[in-house]
Amino acid sequence: MADLATQPSKRKRELDAEEAEAASTEAKEAGVENGTSAPVRLPFSGFRVKKVLRESARDKIIFLHGKVNEASGDGDGEDAIVILEKTPFQVEQVAQLLMGSPELQLQFSNDIYSTYHLFPPRQLSDVKTTVVYPATEKHLEKYLRQDLHLVRETGADYKNVTLPHLESQSLSIQLDDLYLIAICHRRGIRSLRDLTPEHLPLLRNILREGQEAILQRYGVKGDRLRVYLHYLPSYYHLHVHFTALGFEAPGSAVERAHLLAEVIENLECDPEHYQRRTLTFALRADDPLLQLLHEAQRS
Repeated sequence: MADLATQPSKRKRELDAEEAEAASTEAKEAGVENGTSAPVRLPFSGFRVKKVLRESARDKIIFLHGKVNEASGDGDGEDAIVILEKTPFQVEQVAQLLMGSPELQLQFSNDIYSTYHLFPPRQLSDVKTTVVYPATEKHLEKYLRQDLHLVRETGADYKNVTLPHLESQSLSIQLDDLYLIAICHRRGIRSLRDLTPEHLPLLRNILREGQEAILQRYGVKGDRLRVYLHYLPSYYHLHVHFTALGFEAPGSAVERAHLLAEVIENLECDPEHYQRRTLTFALRADDPLLQLLHEAQRS
């Protein structure tokens, strides 16, 4: 059996549990509770941008590394990371954007088509702002954009390289990238590689019950859902992702997402499919596993 869990954000936000708990504690000590509508201040003074760690025009998000609390600009300030993300449109508010006489600047006009910059009123132009402060070198590395490399991991690679590496890292099973997922109660199933025909009843149940729960709660039918497992997963406890078919969810690309219906069919056809199959996935350039796999495949 599995639980279906949701989180309202569209994509992963990389604050881990320790950071979130620390931020909550600091806010309470300052007399500020989560979700308050009262104006608050950032937990530092000033922000001098040192570097753009990462940005995405498609996702409307930027990650900034800056110095804060500097004394007269002498460079002795502390490190902080600020993440700025355009918030999604709220359907019930979007009509307000075009009511009255909105402030517009014409960018392009051709026949019946025209493009403008629209400047929304203050109450509709908020930017989600996430702060990591004080930020350590580990945080900076975490948010820094890295080149990705595709690797092809054989069953032997998983057994001899990947699995020992995962166990040595004591990887977290914190649920930090939820949108809508089913989480298996049963422990000991770390990833796709562990699946055998023994798990077919469980997988079929997750697919069936998950689709039925989503239909009842959200009115979305199964043929409008993308239901898949990640490999490599973001945490090593069996979980299945359910996303709307039209939503370009992070991690839904072909080199990482494995459709649950096809996983079930593969296990029905070959009991050792995921123990023997070569799997392709992407790793950041600074991921230690990338170097380990390259070394093993060169030997």
